[in-house]
Amino acid sequence: MSAPLTQTWYMTRRQLMVYWRQPVFLLINLIQPVIWLFLFGSLFRKVTDLGGFGTGSYLDYLVPGIVVMSALSSSMWAGMGTLEEIERGTLNRFLTTPVSRGALMNGNVVSQGISTAVQSVIIVALGKLGGADYPGGLTGLALLVLASVLLGTVVGALSNALGMLVRERESIIGINTFLLLPLTFLSEAFMAPALMPGWMRHIADVNPVNWALVAGRSAMADAPDWGDVASRGGALLVLALAAVWLSTRTFRSYQRSV
Repeated sequence: MSAPLTQTWYMTRRQLMVYWRQPVFLLINLIQPVIWLFLFGSLFRKVTDLGGFGTGSYLDYLVPGIVVMSALSSSMWAGMGTLEEIERGTLNRFLTTPVSRGALMNGNVVSQGISTAVQSVIIVALGKLGGADYPGGLTGLALLVLASVLLGTVVGALSNALGMLVRERESIIGINTFLLLPLTFLSEAFMAPALMPGWMRHIADVNPVNWALVAGRSAMADAPDWGDVASRGGALLVLALAAVWLSTRTFRSYQRSV
């Protein structure tokens, strides 16, 4: 087990060097979430008067939504990195080495998870500076970050698989653009479920983005619902393992086609 883990960490460090050499990439990924955080936090601050949010501050409700949305939007582009490595021939050169095939795919996913965790912590800190309150304390915040990382793992692994299958930038961009906003707005990211139409609530129940939101918000509550945390978090974990397995299988299919 040590060799695949060591190789995965080597491939992860290789991916993380991009952020070390050019940290502006991490900042660019944060621009949109920060804008949404303070723009929506100010625009809809009185919407909590309608009830159903579990808090009197819309910013308190919004922070987990922005954390999860950031994890979703940044992880969606993992497949573009895979596609670039195919086009440059880097991936094919790695195939001539004894490195684990799982490590080649999972290094990208792990590095994406680390960057997602860093982004999530920064967004939480900015929310705190803006006046948000986190009754769940450090435990609740840690579970929110973990939920966002699990969601990022699901989306990143599926994006890698997509990059292997379509091998076209335009297709990846089109699919990501099509999915981002529906997955976000068909969840509890910005609106309390009690105020959503019934059909939206039914879709949200099977939306992995909403699983991360429910798990994170439940953990951050003053009286956490650990049943929601365990059920939604467990479902995300199972889905993440399935997505990583699919990504690895897709890579082996690509390997046979080279």
